[in-house]
Amino acid sequence: MTRPTKIFVRQWMHVAGTLALSLIAGIAQADGPTVVPVPGKPALLLSGFDLTPFGYAIEEFFISGTVTSYKLGEAATADGKWNAVPADNAPYKTRIVVVRPTDRRKFNGTVVVEWFNVTAGMDSSPDWNMTHRELMRSGYAYVGVSAQKVGIDGASGSGGLGGLGTALKKQNPERYGSLNHPGDSFSFDIYSQVGRLVRDAATSKVLGTLVSKRVLAVGESQSAAFLTTYINAVDPIAKVYGGFLVHSRFGGAASLQSATMAGGQGQPSAIKFRPDLRVPVLAVETETDVIDGRMPGYRSARQPDHDRLRVWELPGTAHADNYSFVAGSIDSGTIPIEKLAAAWAPMSEIMGAKLAKPINNAPQHHYVVQNALVKLDRWVGTGKAPPQAEPMKMNENDTPATFVLDANGLTEGGVRTPWVDAPISQLSGTGNSGSPLAFLVGSSEPFDTATLERLYPGGKKEYLKKFTASLDSAIKAGFILKADRKEILELAAVGYRGSH
Repeated sequence: MTRPTKIFVRQWMHVAGTLALSLIAGIAQADGPTVVPVPGKPALLLSGFDLTPFGYAIEEFFISGTVTSYKLGEAATADGKWNAVPADNAPYKTRIVVVRPTDRRKFNGTVVVEWFNVTAGMDSSPDWNMTHRELMRSGYAYVGVSAQKVGIDGASGSGGLGGLGTALKKQNPERYGSLNHPGDSFSFDIYSQVGRLVRDAATSKVLGTLVSKRVLAVGESQSAAFLTTYINAVDPIAKVYGGFLVHSRFGGAASLQSATMAGGQGQPSAIKFRPDLRVPVLAVETETDVIDGRMPGYRSARQPDHDRLRVWELPGTAHADNYSFVAGSIDSGTIPIEKLAAAWAPMSEIMGAKLAKPINNAPQHHYVVQNALVKLDRWVGTGKAPPQAEPMKMNENDTPATFVLDANGLTEGGVRTPWVDAPISQLSGTGNSGSPLAFLVGSSEPFDTATLERLYPGGKKEYLKKFTASLDSAIKAGFILKADRKEILELAAVGYRGSH
């Protein structure tokens, strides 16, 4: 081989090697965004424990390309049957966080894609927090999406409590400085593009060697309002997700272009899910979400269940609770039951603010949402719909409407669980003060000894008997997972405070 030939070969090998590395680092889709893995630890509060021993890896990717906004072809209507059409295009670059099984044999085939919540002015993952035990226990993969501008840039607007957190570019300018979000009117298509990447994981490689069978959309609170708009306006066009878990939405929905909350762009303040849903939708509502308060409650958007809609309303629950603030971050499934029970103990202070009452500490919120995810997955995979539940009972003649309470001060109707049918506390989704977050955290007022003895004259033994009967009824009805039964009973035994 001549010297010029050798030089040419070395140069060609260098170019080929560089090209191979670039293909590994950035996977360009012919009809989709570019995907670039980002080494190092993502800026996201997931869990207060290491996921590695549980067989899970955490990875971050930057997603970039061109994104589209939408506008309505006619005025928004309260029935949610909206006709959206493409509007503008813009370049974008955002990030996703992937949590996946490291052993492909443990992957159950379902990927849960969460629309990150940005109400605190930063990306947060409340539905990962609420469901991570079941996600890891049953081999799900999880993808969190920085869909909204506030999580990246810290801009004012849709982040209603934006002073509480720090946006990505402010947390780590070196890592996230290149991100570019064109505005929340483009967030819906960003979410669609990520869903396609996950659905086509064999090509995009965002799940490593895993290949997805089902892709579910989830979002809580503000994200649930955006998902409601996505379901009503964008899903009929995009057709990406196999089903939606809409968690703790209020009555309204985000506007499609200004991306403001309820009432934006002259739309009604209460928006139902469109009647002709393309895929299954399961909505879970707490007392805080249903009642009218700072925002119109879900009660104004109520609609009957049908073949593609289930709505579960949970008496005795609040929008955010002990699991949101304390228990979720330590709940690995392996900590001693006494430590987990201590995390559920009533607390009257959050983020340095003293509240008038202890915040809601109702475990049914966590356990029912875990079950809702499983039931949605089954619904999408097999067609078997989740059980139906009656709404919580309300005094509609009151101004504003109030819940109908039983003799123990707990809301009647809704999804029945042992924490309201065999109670040891008065649990509510409302009625607190002392913090900007007070309207979201509800309250828990433990019964005194006299009340416990009146309810359970046989003491702890009688309490646990009634609690177990109610729990088994909830499991049989399909609202709590049988896999959680043992832990729930252990928590009940530790939590009882009667004199005998």
